[in-house]
Amino acid sequence: MKKKAVKAKVAPKAALKKAVAKKAVAKKVAVQKPAAKKGKAALPLPPTIPAVAKPRKAALKAEARHLEPLSVPVTGDIEVLRRLWETVEARRLSGDTTLSHSARLMARGTAKVAQKLGEEAVECVIEATQGNREATILESADLLYHLIVVWVDAGIRPEEVWGELVRREGISGIAEKAARPKGIVRAAETTKLP
Repeated sequence: MKKKAVKAKVAPKAALKKAVAKKAVAKKVAVQKPAAKKGKAALPLPPTIPAVAKPRKAALKAEARHLEPLSVPVTGDIEVLRRLWETVEARRLSGDTTLSHSARLMARGTAKVAQKLGEEAVECVIEATQGNREATILESADLLYHLIVVWVDAGIRPEEVWGELVRREGISGIAEKAARPKGIVRAAETTKLP
């Protein structure tokens, strides 16, 4: 004699809850799976990664923030660079490494001075690339400070740099780079520099 399998009776409320939960899971999975392209099966995505791309509105907002014009405070003054150079030069002459960051940095040698400039340049590039306007301003100030420390360490006065900028004024950047001595390229041991 064969025994008939008996299905357990489920209360109507529990069955309804189970069906609703099943539909919700199916709907969630359907939203996360992108449509397959021309016969190719779509790879399943982990539940933490949304399959739907962020709306274009968010991208436009991010672009607008990144491309927002720079608002320079009225108190900003280009002469601050000359004053900063004079301060760093005074610190170099004093040589007091206990009180002056500039003197301490230069006492560690040109390689360390140049390394710090490179670090600040990278930090500035990162903030600018990410569109962090305020952080880019702060990192730019750090970069200019460390550039001036490099100038003081190398015995370069700001007027020499300004003179070079005046010499280049009105010259195409392409023409100016083409006119540079080829020794720079050989010294760098690369052909990447035009």
